[in-house]
Amino acid sequence: MLNLQVNSFRKKNNLCGIWNFRIDQEKIGEAEKWYNLLKPELDIAVPGSWNEQLEAEGLMNYIGDVWYQKELFITNEFNEGNIFLRIDSADYSCKVWINGEYVGENHGGFLPFEFDITRYIFVNKINLITIKVNNELNCNTIPQGITAEDYEIENRIREETYPPARFDFFPFGGINRPIYIYSTPQEFIKDVKIQTKLIGDTSAKLIIDTNINSTNFDQIKYEIIDDNNVLEFTEIGNTHLVKSQLTIQNPKLWNLENPFLYKLVITLLKKDLPIDQYSMNFGIRDIKIEGNKLLLNNKPIFLRGFGKHEDFPIFGKGLNLPLLVKDFTLLKWINANSFRTSHYPYAEEWLDYADKKGILVIDEIPAVSLDFRKTTDQTLQNHKNFIKKLIDRDYNHPCVIMWAPGNEPNIVGEESYYNGSGEKYWNEIYDYTKSLDDSRPITIPNCQRAGVDDPVFKFSDVISLNRYYGWYENPGNLDTAIIRMESEMDLIANKYQKPIIVTEFGTDTVPGLHSISDQMFTEEYQSKFLELYCKLIESKSYTIGEHVWNFADFKTPQHFRRVVNNLKGVFTRTRDPKQAAYTLKKIWSVSKF
Repeated sequence: MLNLQVNSFRKKNNLCGIWNFRIDQEKIGEAEKWYNLLKPELDIAVPGSWNEQLEAEGLMNYIGDVWYQKELFITNEFNEGNIFLRIDSADYSCKVWINGEYVGENHGGFLPFEFDITRYIFVNKINLITIKVNNELNCNTIPQGITAEDYEIENRIREETYPPARFDFFPFGGINRPIYIYSTPQEFIKDVKIQTKLIGDTSAKLIIDTNINSTNFDQIKYEIIDDNNVLEFTEIGNTHLVKSQLTIQNPKLWNLENPFLYKLVITLLKKDLPIDQYSMNFGIRDIKIEGNKLLLNNKPIFLRGFGKHEDFPIFGKGLNLPLLVKDFTLLKWINANSFRTSHYPYAEEWLDYADKKGILVIDEIPAVSLDFRKTTDQTLQNHKNFIKKLIDRDYNHPCVIMWAPGNEPNIVGEESYYNGSGEKYWNEIYDYTKSLDDSRPITIPNCQRAGVDDPVFKFSDVISLNRYYGWYENPGNLDTAIIRMESEMDLIANKYQKPIIVTEFGTDTVPGLHSISDQMFTEEYQSKFLELYCKLIESKSYTIGEHVWNFADFKTPQHFRRVVNNLKGVFTRTRDPKQAAYTLKKIWSVSKF
């Protein structure tokens, strides 16, 4: 799915702002036709989660239906062509009405979706847009859900959270990313896929697949622009899919030191006149695994960085552009070169900025903590649908170097996971992901309970370990923790003969809490823990990276082991540094190679 832009042929109207809002706890809104007139009880800002925005109204832990409504005047500039409504994410499902007419629905959060609303919109008039959002999850959804009753049935009362969740981040609800109405010409460029491959040391092959919604055009013109040159070529039209190949001599490569971005301009022509145009940035780079090395443009690279979250006070998971800029400045300050989008796709603005700043990304979908006692055929299908939507959106980003189609399966430690069902499931997921993109490695982070025989190891190109010796196990005993960690790492490396990245390791830390001995929750303990782990990880020839858990403290459901937030951040939730931030900055100032 292409990102939106405005040019001579395309228009867009940003619908972000204050919307009318109403809670529908009894789920009576559709029967009472609230889409005709909402009679709002509250206001809400879009983008943004409802939980902390409307905490005073009792919505902090709310799970269920809510309604959004807004009036919008559509100007004459939208009078020709196609008109679409695009929602960059609504967590986790929604239905849409325009002027009282049902338009469509979407299931699955964290990714954009759109509807053709040409026949529903009145030009030069005020239009009424209504969106019902629901944040309930179940065993078929990605991520899976859980209820208080499930915890009781499973005899896991000590693990129960409020609100109930199968994951250790807060189940924020709402329209968390921007909403747009945009227009295209009748014949328009629908999608573009760019693949680059290095050929020796002096050239690169560029493959461009352009999808057009019509065959009613004569030619398609391409312009590839760098700082000094413009390379032009044309292809014949009359086909929905135009496939082009060319070779670029002496290309400027996208890398960490110089994340150079070319500009591609595509123009549809009919009778020698332009009828649509789309431009986009792309980078030429190659990523691959060779033996125990991760190679970027045929040079070994070691990943240093974090698991992160889209999370900030009041905004919740809402897109927050000042926070985005702040986080990237902190990543550069601490000498990090990468992060994982744990545990869901981030807003595309994060990837655009990572492209620009030269930060590498492991792109993850929200198949987090899958419970294989509860997976169904529908779970698998929804999982595949999510993978396809993610790759469709993010394929062209040079910053994305690895797909993570899941995280920590079998976190409940069920033996039935090893009876062949887990292997069959992940084999199908791996093959499906590779069928959509075989140019990037695949990894699925493994948790302690799944152990060294986790089926994900068999299919992952890179083995990812989430480990907390010295915290959840061997608490306070760092000497034993490092011995156990090294032993398990060596065992897994010898057994699977694949490169390893430790994708999670860390400790909850209360800012301002100190001790001269090894005391959990103190800033000194976190600092020492991370220093020992980094030293161990970087001493192994089979490791390709270390991602600390977590970049910043983040909100979680309520549980006795959490004090409002997960406090494993090396920065606080408001981005103040803890002592460990300075420790990592020093460690990462020295190159691994």
